[in-house]
Amino acid sequence: MSTHTTDLWYKDAVIYELPLKSFYDSNDDGIGDFRGAIDKLDYLEELGVTAVWLLPFFPSPLKDDGYDIADYYTVNPIYGTLDDFREFVAGAKRRGIRVIIELVINHTSDQHPWFKRAKEAPEGSSFRNFYVWSRSADKYEGVRIIFKDFEDSNWTWDPEIEQYYWHRFYHHQPDLNFDNPEVRLEIFKIIDYWADFGVDGFRLDAIPYLFEREGTSCENVPETHAFLKELRAHIERKHGGEIMLLAEANMWPKDSAAYFGEGDECHMNFHFPLMPRLYMALKRHHRQDIVDILDETPEIPSVCQWATFLRNHDELTLEMVTEMDRWFMWEEYAENHQARINLGIRLRLARLMDGSRRKMELMNSLLFSMPGTPVLYYGDEIGMGDNCYLNDRDGVRTPMQWNANLNAGFSNANPQELYLPVVIDPEFNYRTINVEVQEKRHRSMLQWMRKMIGIYKDHPALRSGDMQLLFPANERILAYIRSCPSETVLVVANLSYKPEVVELDLSEYAGRSTREMIYETPFPQITDRPFLLTLGAYGFYWLQID
Repeated sequence: MSTHTTDLWYKDAVIYELPLKSFYDSNDDGIGDFRGAIDKLDYLEELGVTAVWLLPFFPSPLKDDGYDIADYYTVNPIYGTLDDFREFVAGAKRRGIRVIIELVINHTSDQHPWFKRAKEAPEGSSFRNFYVWSRSADKYEGVRIIFKDFEDSNWTWDPEIEQYYWHRFYHHQPDLNFDNPEVRLEIFKIIDYWADFGVDGFRLDAIPYLFEREGTSCENVPETHAFLKELRAHIERKHGGEIMLLAEANMWPKDSAAYFGEGDECHMNFHFPLMPRLYMALKRHHRQDIVDILDETPEIPSVCQWATFLRNHDELTLEMVTEMDRWFMWEEYAENHQARINLGIRLRLARLMDGSRRKMELMNSLLFSMPGTPVLYYGDEIGMGDNCYLNDRDGVRTPMQWNANLNAGFSNANPQELYLPVVIDPEFNYRTINVEVQEKRHRSMLQWMRKMIGIYKDHPALRSGDMQLLFPANERILAYIRSCPSETVLVVANLSYKPEVVELDLSEYAGRSTREMIYETPFPQITDRPFLLTLGAYGFYWLQID
Protein backbone atom coordinates (compact mmCIF):
# COMPACT_ATOMS: atom_id res chain seq x y z
CA MET A 1 0.00 0.00 0.00
CA SER A 2 1.23 3.49 -0.87
CA THR A 3 2.42 5.42 2.15
CA HIS A 4 2.44 8.97 0.74
CA THR A 5 -1.25 9.78 1.10
CA THR A 6 -1.25 13.14 2.84
CA ASP A 7 -2.61 15.12 -0.12
CA LEU A 8 -5.75 13.56 -1.58
CA TRP A 9 -6.84 16.73 -3.40
CA TYR A 10 -8.00 14.72 -6.41
CA LYS A 11 -10.75 13.04 -4.34
CA ASP A 12 -12.50 16.40 -3.77
CA ALA A 13 -11.76 18.02 -7.13
CA VAL A 14 -13.99 19.34 -9.91
CA ILE A 15 -11.95 18.82 -13.08
CA TYR A 16 -12.44 20.86 -16.27
CA GLU A 17 -11.15 19.39 -19.53
CA LEU A 18 -9.57 22.21 -21.51
CA PRO A 19 -8.18 21.90 -25.05
CA LEU A 20 -5.99 24.99 -25.49
CA LYS A 21 -6.67 25.37 -29.20
CA SER A 22 -10.42 25.48 -28.55
CA PHE A 23 -10.60 27.86 -25.61
CA TYR A 24 -9.48 31.39 -26.44
CA ASP A 25 -7.20 32.91 -29.09
CA SER A 26 -5.06 35.77 -27.76
CA ASN A 27 -3.06 36.60 -30.90
CA ASP A 28 -5.73 36.35 -33.61
CA ASP A 29 -4.18 33.47 -35.53
CA GLY A 30 -7.34 31.38 -35.29
CA ILE A 31 -5.94 28.97 -32.67
CA GLY A 32 -6.41 29.08 -28.91
CA ASP A 33 -3.27 29.41 -26.82
CA PHE A 34 -1.83 29.70 -23.31
CA ARG A 35 -2.14 33.49 -23.21
CA GLY A 36 -5.82 33.10 -24.07
CA ALA A 37 -6.30 30.48 -21.36
CA ILE A 38 -4.60 32.82 -18.87
CA ASP A 39 -7.14 35.51 -19.82
CA LYS A 40 -9.98 33.11 -19.00
CA LEU A 41 -8.75 31.81 -15.64
CA ASP A 42 -11.20 34.11 -13.84
CA TYR A 43 -14.03 32.42 -15.75
CA LEU A 44 -12.86 29.00 -14.56
CA GLU A 45 -12.57 30.26 -10.98
CA GLU A 46 -16.12 31.66 -11.11
CA LEU A 47 -17.39 28.39 -12.54
CA GLY A 48 -16.00 26.73 -9.44
CA VAL A 49 -13.64 24.16 -10.95
CA THR A 50 -10.64 23.18 -8.84
CA ALA A 51 -8.47 21.53 -11.51
CA VAL A 52 -7.93 21.88 -15.25
CA TRP A 53 -6.89 19.00 -17.47
CA LEU A 54 -4.95 20.32 -20.46
CA LEU A 55 -5.02 18.28 -23.66
CA PRO A 56 -1.64 17.78 -25.41
CA PHE A 57 0.19 21.05 -26.10
CA PHE A 58 3.55 19.62 -27.23
CA PRO A 59 5.15 20.05 -30.67
CA SER A 60 3.31 17.75 -33.05
CA PRO A 61 2.38 17.27 -36.73
CA LEU A 62 -1.19 17.41 -35.36
CA LYS A 63 -2.38 14.46 -37.40
CA ASP A 64 -4.19 13.27 -34.25
CA ASP A 65 -4.86 16.58 -32.54
CA GLY A 66 -1.56 16.55 -30.65
CA TYR A 67 -1.75 12.96 -29.45
CA ASP A 68 1.07 12.37 -31.94
CA ILE A 69 3.87 13.98 -29.92
CA ALA A 70 7.14 15.01 -31.62
CA ASP A 71 8.87 16.52 -28.54
CA TYR A 72 7.96 15.93 -24.88
CA TYR A 73 10.03 18.78 -23.46
CA THR A 74 8.53 21.99 -24.77
CA VAL A 75 5.38 23.78 -25.94
CA ASN A 76 4.11 23.79 -29.52
CA PRO A 77 4.78 27.38 -30.75
CA ILE A 78 1.16 27.69 -31.91
CA TYR A 79 0.15 27.58 -28.22
CA GLY A 80 2.92 29.84 -26.89
CA THR A 81 6.13 29.29 -24.94
CA LEU A 82 7.36 27.54 -21.82
CA ASP A 83 7.18 30.91 -20.06
CA ASP A 84 3.50 31.16 -21.04
CA PHE A 85 2.94 27.69 -19.61
CA ARG A 86 4.73 28.66 -16.41
CA GLU A 87 2.55 31.80 -16.11
CA PHE A 88 -0.62 29.73 -16.72
CA VAL A 89 0.31 27.32 -13.92
CA ALA A 90 1.09 30.18 -11.53
CA GLY A 91 -2.19 31.97 -12.38
CA ALA A 92 -4.18 28.78 -11.88
CA LYS A 93 -2.52 28.10 -8.51
CA ARG A 94 -3.32 31.63 -7.30
CA ARG A 95 -6.98 30.84 -7.93
CA GLY A 96 -6.86 27.48 -6.19
CA ILE A 97 -6.92 25.57 -9.47
CA ARG A 98 -4.60 22.59 -9.94
CA VAL A 99 -3.10 21.68 -13.31
CA ILE A 100 -3.25 18.22 -14.88
CA ILE A 101 -1.54 17.65 -18.22
CA GLU A 102 -1.95 14.93 -20.81
CA LEU A 103 0.97 12.54 -21.15
CA VAL A 104 0.85 10.21 -24.14
CA ILE A 105 3.39 7.52 -23.32
CA ASN A 106 2.11 4.56 -25.33
CA HIS A 107 3.23 6.02 -28.64
CA THR A 108 4.87 9.02 -30.31
CA SER A 109 4.55 10.68 -33.69
CA ASP A 110 6.50 9.08 -36.53
CA GLN A 111 8.11 12.54 -36.75
CA HIS A 112 9.61 12.26 -33.25
CA PRO A 113 13.45 12.32 -33.30
CA TRP A 114 13.37 9.01 -31.40
CA PHE A 115 11.62 7.29 -34.31
CA LYS A 116 13.92 8.84 -36.90
CA ARG A 117 16.90 7.79 -34.78
CA ALA A 118 15.48 4.28 -34.45
CA LYS A 119 15.33 3.87 -38.22
CA GLU A 120 18.95 4.97 -38.57
CA ALA A 121 20.27 2.83 -35.70
CA PRO A 122 21.66 -0.70 -36.16
CA GLU A 123 19.27 -3.58 -35.70
CA GLY A 124 19.35 -4.87 -32.12
CA SER A 125 20.59 -1.56 -30.69
CA SER A 126 18.83 0.24 -27.84
CA PHE A 127 17.98 3.16 -30.15
CA ARG A 128 16.35 0.85 -32.73
CA ASN A 129 14.51 -0.91 -29.94
CA PHE A 130 12.83 2.29 -28.71
CA TYR A 131 9.96 0.97 -30.87
CA VAL A 132 8.48 -2.45 -31.64
CA TRP A 133 9.64 -4.02 -34.92
CA SER A 134 8.97 -7.28 -36.75
CA ARG A 135 9.83 -8.86 -40.10
CA SER A 136 6.35 -10.36 -40.17
CA ALA A 137 2.88 -8.89 -39.67
CA ASP A 138 1.72 -12.19 -38.16
CA LYS A 139 3.16 -11.42 -34.73
CA TYR A 140 0.58 -10.76 -31.99
CA GLU A 141 -2.09 -12.17 -34.28
CA GLY A 142 -5.70 -11.60 -33.23
CA VAL A 143 -5.07 -8.41 -31.25
CA ARG A 144 -8.01 -6.08 -31.84
CA ILE A 145 -7.69 -2.99 -34.03
CA ILE A 146 -8.92 0.05 -32.10
CA PHE A 147 -9.49 2.51 -34.97
CA LYS A 148 -11.30 0.12 -37.30
CA ASP A 149 -12.65 2.97 -39.40
CA PHE A 150 -9.12 4.05 -40.32
CA GLU A 151 -6.67 1.15 -39.90
CA ASP A 152 -6.80 -2.46 -41.10
CA SER A 153 -3.75 -3.68 -39.15
CA ASN A 154 -1.69 -2.93 -36.05
CA TRP A 155 1.44 -3.27 -38.19
CA THR A 156 2.76 -0.84 -40.82
CA TRP A 157 5.57 -1.59 -43.26
CA ASP A 158 8.57 0.75 -43.20
CA PRO A 159 10.27 0.54 -46.61
CA GLU A 160 13.45 2.25 -45.39
CA ILE A 161 14.44 -0.52 -43.02
CA GLU A 162 12.19 -3.20 -44.53
CA GLN A 163 10.44 -4.10 -41.31
CA TYR A 164 7.00 -3.63 -39.79
CA TYR A 165 6.46 -1.38 -36.79
CA TRP A 166 3.68 -1.85 -34.21
CA HIS A 167 0.94 0.72 -33.48
CA ARG A 168 -2.31 0.28 -31.56
CA PHE A 169 -3.72 3.54 -32.93
CA TYR A 170 -2.98 5.38 -36.18
CA HIS A 171 -0.12 4.21 -38.40
CA HIS A 172 1.62 7.55 -37.87
CA GLN A 173 1.78 6.79 -34.11
CA PRO A 174 4.36 4.03 -33.60
CA ASP A 175 4.21 2.38 -30.17
CA LEU A 176 7.15 2.80 -27.80
CA ASN A 177 8.84 -0.40 -26.65
CA PHE A 178 8.45 -0.55 -22.87
CA ASP A 179 10.57 -3.67 -22.71
CA ASN A 180 13.49 -1.32 -23.31
CA PRO A 181 14.63 0.11 -19.92
CA GLU A 182 15.84 3.27 -21.71
CA VAL A 183 12.23 4.01 -22.71
CA ARG A 184 11.00 3.61 -19.15
CA LEU A 185 13.78 5.89 -17.89
CA GLU A 186 12.80 8.52 -20.43
CA ILE A 187 9.20 8.50 -19.13
CA PHE A 188 10.49 9.13 -15.59
CA LYS A 189 12.55 12.08 -16.87
CA ILE A 190 9.57 13.60 -18.72
CA ILE A 191 7.36 13.46 -15.62
CA ASP A 192 10.08 14.96 -13.43
CA TYR A 193 10.59 17.76 -15.96
CA TRP A 194 6.94 18.88 -15.96
CA ALA A 195 6.47 18.28 -12.24
CA ASP A 196 9.22 20.85 -11.69
CA PHE A 197 6.98 23.39 -13.50
CA GLY A 198 4.33 22.85 -10.82
CA VAL A 199 2.14 20.33 -12.63
CA ASP A 200 -0.11 18.51 -10.14
CA GLY A 201 -1.17 15.51 -12.18
CA PHE A 202 -0.74 13.53 -15.37
CA ARG A 203 -3.43 11.83 -17.41
CA LEU A 204 -1.80 8.70 -18.79
CA ASP A 205 -3.31 8.16 -22.22
CA ALA A 206 -3.98 4.62 -23.52
CA ILE A 207 -2.28 3.04 -20.54
CA PRO A 208 -3.44 -0.61 -21.05
CA TYR A 209 -1.38 -1.02 -24.24
CA LEU A 210 2.19 -0.39 -23.08
CA PHE A 211 3.52 -3.95 -23.40
CA GLU A 212 3.01 -6.65 -26.02
CA ARG A 213 2.99 -10.38 -25.31
CA GLU A 214 2.41 -13.22 -27.75
CA GLY A 215 -0.75 -15.22 -27.09
CA THR A 216 -2.48 -12.34 -25.26
CA SER A 217 -4.72 -9.44 -26.25
CA CYS A 218 -1.69 -7.17 -25.63
CA GLU A 219 -3.86 -5.33 -23.11
CA ASN A 220 -3.66 -5.30 -19.31
CA VAL A 221 -0.61 -7.56 -19.26
CA PRO A 222 1.17 -7.96 -15.89
CA GLU A 223 4.22 -6.04 -17.08
CA THR A 224 2.11 -2.87 -17.53
CA HIS A 225 1.07 -2.99 -13.88
CA ALA A 226 4.67 -3.65 -12.81
CA PHE A 227 5.78 -0.54 -14.72
CA LEU A 228 3.05 1.61 -13.13
CA LYS A 229 4.18 0.49 -9.67
CA GLU A 230 7.72 1.52 -10.66
CA LEU A 231 6.49 4.88 -11.92
CA ARG A 232 4.39 5.53 -8.80
CA ALA A 233 7.30 4.64 -6.53
CA HIS A 234 9.59 6.97 -8.49
CA ILE A 235 7.11 9.87 -8.24
CA GLU A 236 6.60 9.46 -4.51
CA ARG A 237 10.31 9.16 -3.90
CA LYS A 238 11.08 12.24 -5.99
CA HIS A 239 8.03 14.44 -5.33
CA GLY A 240 6.73 13.28 -1.96
CA GLY A 241 3.34 12.01 -3.07
CA GLU A 242 2.08 15.37 -4.37
CA ILE A 243 1.66 14.22 -7.99
CA MET A 244 -1.50 12.46 -9.17
CA LEU A 245 -1.64 9.84 -11.96
CA LEU A 246 -4.95 9.47 -13.85
CA ALA A 247 -5.29 6.34 -15.98
CA GLU A 248 -7.19 6.22 -19.24
CA ALA A 249 -8.13 2.55 -19.22
CA ASN A 250 -11.29 1.96 -21.23
CA MET A 251 -11.98 -1.47 -19.76
CA TRP A 252 -14.63 -3.37 -17.82
CA PRO A 253 -14.77 -2.30 -14.15
CA LYS A 254 -12.68 -5.20 -12.82
CA ASP A 255 -9.92 -4.60 -15.39
CA SER A 256 -10.08 -0.83 -14.91
CA ALA A 257 -9.84 -1.15 -11.14
CA ALA A 258 -6.64 -3.15 -11.57
CA TYR A 259 -4.91 0.12 -12.53
CA PHE A 260 -5.23 1.29 -8.94
CA GLY A 261 -3.15 -1.70 -7.86
CA GLU A 262 -3.28 -1.80 -4.08
CA GLY A 263 -3.08 1.96 -3.93
CA ASP A 264 0.40 1.79 -5.47
CA GLU A 265 -0.33 2.34 -9.19
CA CYS A 266 -2.60 5.15 -10.49
CA HIS A 267 -4.41 7.41 -8.06
CA MET A 268 -7.39 7.88 -10.40
CA ASN A 269 -9.05 6.09 -13.28
CA PHE A 270 -11.93 7.02 -15.58
CA HIS A 271 -15.08 4.99 -14.99
CA PHE A 272 -15.65 4.32 -18.69
CA PRO A 273 -18.30 1.57 -18.30
CA LEU A 274 -20.58 3.77 -16.17
CA MET A 275 -20.76 6.60 -18.69
CA PRO A 276 -22.68 4.92 -21.59
CA ARG A 277 -25.04 3.25 -19.13
CA LEU A 278 -26.26 6.63 -17.92
CA TYR A 279 -27.37 7.28 -21.51
CA MET A 280 -28.81 3.78 -21.90
CA ALA A 281 -30.88 4.14 -18.73
CA LEU A 282 -32.22 7.49 -19.91
CA LYS A 283 -33.46 6.03 -23.23
CA ARG A 284 -34.83 2.87 -21.62
CA HIS A 285 -36.45 4.90 -18.81
CA HIS A 286 -35.21 2.25 -16.44
CA ARG A 287 -32.48 2.17 -13.79
CA GLN A 288 -31.21 -1.39 -14.33
CA ASP A 289 -28.24 -0.58 -16.60
CA ILE A 290 -26.83 1.79 -13.98
CA VAL A 291 -27.52 -0.58 -11.08
CA ASP A 292 -25.85 -3.49 -12.87
CA ILE A 293 -22.62 -1.62 -13.66
CA LEU A 294 -22.40 -0.22 -10.13
CA ASP A 295 -22.80 -3.80 -8.84
CA GLU A 296 -19.93 -4.87 -11.12
CA THR A 297 -17.67 -2.07 -9.87
CA PRO A 298 -15.31 -3.45 -7.23
CA GLU A 299 -14.19 -1.74 -4.06
CA ILE A 300 -11.04 0.31 -4.60
CA PRO A 301 -8.25 1.37 -2.21
CA SER A 302 -9.20 4.29 0.05
CA VAL A 303 -6.50 6.52 -1.45
CA CYS A 304 -7.86 6.01 -4.99
CA GLN A 305 -10.75 7.58 -6.87
CA TRP A 306 -12.85 7.04 -9.99
CA ALA A 307 -13.14 9.94 -12.44
CA THR A 308 -16.73 10.20 -13.69
CA PHE A 309 -17.74 12.05 -16.85
CA LEU A 310 -20.54 12.51 -19.35
CA ARG A 311 -18.55 13.55 -22.42
CA ASN A 312 -15.00 14.30 -23.49
CA HIS A 313 -12.91 15.17 -26.56
CA ASP A 314 -13.38 11.72 -28.15
CA GLU A 315 -16.43 9.83 -29.33
CA LEU A 316 -18.89 8.58 -26.73
CA THR A 317 -17.21 5.19 -26.63
CA LEU A 318 -19.36 2.06 -26.83
CA GLU A 319 -16.52 -0.44 -26.51
CA MET A 320 -17.58 -1.50 -23.02
CA VAL A 321 -21.16 -2.48 -23.88
CA THR A 322 -22.62 -5.55 -25.56
CA GLU A 323 -23.12 -5.55 -29.32
CA MET A 324 -26.89 -5.40 -28.80
CA ASP A 325 -26.53 -2.38 -26.50
CA ARG A 326 -24.20 -0.71 -29.01
CA TRP A 327 -26.82 -0.97 -31.74
CA PHE A 328 -29.45 0.29 -29.32
CA MET A 329 -27.31 3.36 -28.54
CA TRP A 330 -26.59 4.02 -32.21
CA GLU A 331 -30.26 3.78 -33.12
CA GLU A 332 -31.39 5.95 -30.23
CA TYR A 333 -28.66 8.61 -30.16
CA ALA A 334 -27.07 8.51 -33.63
CA GLU A 335 -29.86 7.96 -36.13
CA ASN A 336 -27.77 10.17 -38.40
CA HIS A 337 -25.03 7.71 -39.41
CA GLN A 338 -22.64 10.64 -39.82
CA ALA A 339 -22.53 10.81 -36.00
CA ARG A 340 -21.14 7.26 -35.72
CA ILE A 341 -17.40 6.69 -35.63
CA ASN A 342 -15.21 3.76 -34.61
CA LEU A 343 -17.33 2.09 -31.90
CA GLY A 344 -18.96 5.25 -30.66
CA ILE A 345 -20.90 8.48 -31.23
CA ARG A 346 -19.22 11.82 -32.01
CA LEU A 347 -21.78 14.17 -30.46
CA ARG A 348 -21.75 16.50 -27.46
CA LEU A 349 -23.99 16.19 -24.42
CA ALA A 350 -26.44 18.89 -25.56
CA ARG A 351 -27.07 17.19 -28.90
CA LEU A 352 -27.41 13.78 -27.25
CA MET A 353 -30.04 15.31 -24.96
CA ASP A 354 -31.92 16.81 -27.96
CA GLY A 355 -31.11 20.26 -26.61
CA SER A 356 -33.36 19.58 -23.59
CA ARG A 357 -32.30 21.64 -20.60
CA ARG A 358 -34.21 19.30 -18.29
CA LYS A 359 -32.34 16.23 -19.54
CA MET A 360 -28.97 18.00 -19.40
CA GLU A 361 -29.66 18.97 -15.80
CA LEU A 362 -30.66 15.40 -14.92
CA MET A 363 -27.45 13.97 -16.41
CA ASN A 364 -25.33 16.53 -14.58
CA SER A 365 -27.19 15.81 -11.34
CA LEU A 366 -26.07 12.18 -11.69
CA LEU A 367 -22.52 13.24 -12.56
CA PHE A 368 -22.25 15.36 -9.40
CA SER A 369 -23.90 12.87 -7.07
CA MET A 370 -22.39 9.53 -8.16
CA PRO A 371 -19.25 8.32 -6.38
CA GLY A 372 -16.11 9.69 -8.01
CA THR A 373 -14.57 12.99 -9.07
CA PRO A 374 -16.62 14.78 -11.76
CA VAL A 375 -14.89 15.80 -15.00
CA LEU A 376 -16.56 18.51 -17.10
CA TYR A 377 -15.89 18.95 -20.81
CA TYR A 378 -15.37 22.56 -21.89
CA GLY A 379 -18.54 24.17 -23.24
CA ASP A 380 -20.90 21.62 -21.71
CA GLU A 381 -21.56 24.09 -18.91
CA ILE A 382 -23.38 26.29 -21.45
CA GLY A 383 -24.92 23.48 -23.52
CA MET A 384 -22.64 23.87 -26.54
CA GLY A 385 -23.51 22.00 -29.72
CA ASP A 386 -21.32 20.19 -32.24
CA ASN A 387 -20.77 19.50 -35.94
CA CYS A 388 -20.53 15.82 -36.83
CA TYR A 389 -19.77 16.70 -40.46
CA LEU A 390 -16.24 17.74 -39.55
CA ASN A 391 -13.36 15.27 -39.80
CA ASP A 392 -12.80 12.51 -37.23
CA ARG A 393 -13.72 13.76 -33.71
CA ASP A 394 -13.31 17.46 -34.65
CA GLY A 395 -17.05 18.02 -34.38
CA VAL A 396 -16.88 18.02 -30.56
CA ARG A 397 -13.73 20.19 -30.52
CA THR A 398 -15.05 23.44 -32.02
CA PRO A 399 -14.22 26.92 -30.63
CA MET A 400 -15.60 27.87 -27.22
CA GLN A 401 -18.63 30.16 -27.57
CA TRP A 402 -17.93 33.31 -25.53
CA ASN A 403 -20.36 35.77 -27.12
CA ALA A 404 -22.45 36.55 -30.22
CA ASN A 405 -19.66 38.50 -31.96
CA LEU A 406 -17.50 37.34 -34.87
CA ASN A 407 -16.15 33.80 -34.34
CA ALA A 408 -18.22 33.45 -31.15
CA GLY A 409 -15.79 35.81 -29.41
CA PHE A 410 -13.14 33.09 -29.57
CA SER A 411 -10.83 34.95 -31.97
CA ASN A 412 -10.55 38.13 -34.03
CA ALA A 413 -9.04 36.20 -36.94
CA ASN A 414 -10.65 35.96 -40.36
CA PRO A 415 -13.32 33.24 -39.89
CA GLN A 416 -11.64 31.19 -42.63
CA GLU A 417 -8.44 31.10 -40.57
CA LEU A 418 -10.01 29.39 -37.55
CA TYR A 419 -8.63 25.94 -36.79
CA LEU A 420 -12.27 24.75 -37.00
CA PRO A 421 -15.49 26.62 -37.82
CA VAL A 422 -17.78 27.74 -35.00
CA VAL A 423 -21.13 26.01 -34.57
CA ILE A 424 -23.82 27.67 -36.72
CA ASP A 425 -26.42 24.90 -36.47
CA PRO A 426 -29.81 26.64 -35.96
CA GLU A 427 -30.50 24.80 -32.70
CA PHE A 428 -27.07 25.37 -31.13
CA ASN A 429 -25.96 28.55 -32.90
CA TYR A 430 -23.22 30.45 -31.08
CA ARG A 431 -25.25 33.66 -31.32
CA THR A 432 -27.77 32.30 -28.82
CA ILE A 433 -25.69 29.77 -26.88
CA ASN A 434 -22.69 31.57 -25.42
CA VAL A 435 -21.18 32.66 -22.11
CA GLU A 436 -22.09 36.35 -22.38
CA VAL A 437 -25.81 35.67 -22.89
CA GLN A 438 -25.86 33.17 -20.03
CA GLU A 439 -23.96 35.45 -17.68
CA LYS A 440 -26.90 37.88 -17.92
CA ARG A 441 -29.63 35.30 -17.34
CA HIS A 442 -30.19 34.38 -13.73
CA ARG A 443 -31.56 30.92 -14.58
CA SER A 444 -29.28 30.07 -17.51
CA MET A 445 -27.49 26.73 -17.87
CA LEU A 446 -24.19 28.37 -16.90
CA GLN A 447 -25.63 29.89 -13.72
CA TRP A 448 -27.26 26.57 -12.85
CA MET A 449 -23.96 24.72 -13.32
CA ARG A 450 -22.16 27.22 -11.08
CA LYS A 451 -24.76 26.61 -8.41
CA MET A 452 -24.53 22.82 -8.69
CA ILE A 453 -20.74 22.91 -8.46
CA GLY A 454 -20.99 25.13 -5.39
CA ILE A 455 -23.41 22.74 -3.70
CA TYR A 456 -21.19 19.78 -4.58
CA LYS A 457 -18.15 21.49 -3.06
CA ASP A 458 -20.07 22.39 0.11
CA HIS A 459 -21.30 18.86 0.82
CA PRO A 460 -18.78 16.14 1.71
CA ALA A 461 -21.44 13.42 1.35
CA LEU A 462 -21.64 14.17 -2.38
CA ARG A 463 -17.88 14.34 -2.78
CA SER A 464 -16.73 11.35 -0.79
CA GLY A 465 -19.66 9.76 1.01
CA ASP A 466 -20.62 6.11 0.92
CA MET A 467 -23.31 5.09 -1.56
CA GLN A 468 -26.36 2.96 -0.74
CA LEU A 469 -28.67 2.11 -3.63
CA LEU A 470 -32.40 2.04 -2.92
CA PHE A 471 -34.78 -0.22 -4.81
CA PRO A 472 -38.28 1.28 -4.98
CA ALA A 473 -40.99 -0.62 -6.83
CA ASN A 474 -41.03 2.06 -9.55
CA GLU A 475 -38.00 1.01 -11.66
CA ARG A 476 -38.09 4.24 -13.66
CA ILE A 477 -36.69 5.90 -10.55
CA LEU A 478 -33.01 5.75 -9.60
CA ALA A 479 -32.54 6.49 -5.90
CA TYR A 480 -29.55 6.30 -3.59
CA ILE A 481 -28.18 7.63 -0.31
CA ARG A 482 -24.79 9.35 -0.10
CA SER A 483 -23.60 9.57 3.49
CA CYS A 484 -20.56 10.53 5.55
CA PRO A 485 -20.21 11.08 9.34
CA SER A 486 -21.32 14.72 9.06
CA GLU A 487 -24.31 14.45 6.71
CA THR A 488 -26.71 12.30 4.68
CA VAL A 489 -28.04 13.13 1.21
CA LEU A 490 -30.87 11.39 -0.66
CA VAL A 491 -30.67 11.49 -4.48
CA VAL A 492 -33.80 10.63 -6.47
CA ALA A 493 -33.86 10.78 -10.29
CA ASN A 494 -36.73 10.21 -12.71
CA LEU A 495 -35.39 8.51 -15.84
CA SER A 496 -38.79 8.72 -17.53
CA TYR A 497 -40.19 11.19 -20.06
CA LYS A 498 -43.35 11.52 -17.94
CA PRO A 499 -44.09 12.42 -14.32
CA GLU A 500 -43.57 9.59 -11.85
CA VAL A 501 -44.50 8.83 -8.25
CA VAL A 502 -42.15 6.87 -6.00
CA GLU A 503 -42.38 5.47 -2.48
CA LEU A 504 -39.08 5.03 -0.63
CA ASP A 505 -38.40 3.05 2.51
CA LEU A 506 -36.49 5.55 4.66
CA SER A 507 -37.71 4.18 7.99
CA GLU A 508 -34.16 4.06 9.40
CA TYR A 509 -34.24 7.90 9.24
CA ALA A 510 -37.69 8.24 10.84
CA GLY A 511 -38.13 11.47 12.75
CA ARG A 512 -35.60 13.38 10.68
CA SER A 513 -36.50 16.30 8.43
CA THR A 514 -35.53 16.76 4.78
CA ARG A 515 -34.54 19.81 2.79
CA GLU A 516 -34.21 20.25 -0.97
CA MET A 517 -30.62 21.40 -1.54
CA ILE A 518 -30.73 23.56 -4.67
CA TYR A 519 -33.42 26.01 -3.57
CA GLU A 520 -33.22 25.11 0.16
CA THR A 521 -36.92 24.26 0.32
CA PRO A 522 -38.13 22.30 3.39
CA PHE A 523 -39.55 18.90 2.43
CA PRO A 524 -41.67 16.48 4.51
CA GLN A 525 -40.39 14.84 7.65
CA ILE A 526 -39.49 11.16 7.37
CA THR A 527 -41.74 8.73 9.26
CA ASP A 528 -42.05 4.95 9.53
CA ARG A 529 -44.38 5.03 6.54
CA PRO A 530 -43.14 5.06 2.89
CA PHE A 531 -41.64 8.43 1.89
CA LEU A 532 -43.72 9.65 -1.06
CA LEU A 533 -42.28 11.85 -3.81
CA THR A 534 -43.62 13.05 -7.17
CA LEU A 535 -41.09 13.94 -9.84
CA GLY A 536 -41.67 15.70 -13.14
CA ALA A 537 -40.41 14.29 -16.43
CA TYR A 538 -36.62 13.81 -16.14
CA GLY A 539 -36.80 15.51 -12.74
CA PHE A 540 -34.54 14.92 -9.78
CA TYR A 541 -34.13 15.84 -6.12
CA TRP A 542 -31.12 16.22 -3.90
CA LEU A 543 -32.53 16.08 -0.37
CA GLN A 544 -30.44 16.67 2.70
CA ILE A 545 -31.61 14.50 5.59
CA ASP A 546 -31.09 16.78 8.59
